[in-house]
Amino acid sequence: MWRRRVEPRRLPVGQTGRKSAVNGCYAARAVERVLVLNASYEPLNVCSLRRAHVLVWKGKAEILENVDRPLRSATTSFERPHVIRLVTYVRVPRGVTRRISRRVLFARDGWQCAYCGSGSNRLTLDHIVPRSRGGTSVWENVVTSCAPCNHRKGDRLLEETSMTLRTTPRPPTPVLFIRLAAEHVPESWFRYLPGLELPSVAAA
Repeated sequence: MWRRRVEPRRLPVGQTGRKSAVNGCYAARAVERVLVLNASYEPLNVCSLRRAHVLVWKGKAEILENVDRPLRSATTSFERPHVIRLVTYVRVPRGVTRRISRRVLFARDGWQCAYCGSGSNRLTLDHIVPRSRGGTSVWENVVTSCAPCNHRKGDRLLEETSMTLRTTPRPPTPVLFIRLAAEHVPESWFRYLPGLELPSVAAA
């Protein structure tokens, strides 16, 4: 099926596009991150600025949000992508889950113990069904636990204790991985990341 190629918009040298110019260059000092959305606008991941520009240049993605500073070559300027959307839908296998890490686990559980809700004690990873009892290392069977609760539960099943879970553990959403991958989530990303809220601005 023929598909129209979506090319990045070229800008005359010295012009920046939608907003006033601040001179920029192609190679930034720090690695710039670009939010990648599926064709359905579902957030997928983040990628480097260079990778995003290549995807747009090859017609595999379109720019939804850009940055003031253009990308410059010797003779041409291009829009600097900040949020891109893939032209063709990418099917994400639902059976594939990401490797468990403590950082992602703690973030999923709000940096609080899944049993008592404490966030002041040292946090650890706990298997709801202990591995010694046949439990596996899957997202549905691991939770954040403070050291006292982990010690209290030990190798017992929940029904063998008086402890309960505050929430039902589930695999993390792509939005969580995106939030952790980006050191700072730009304001322009929030409209595409369901579940994330803009940080409140302190009253002057």
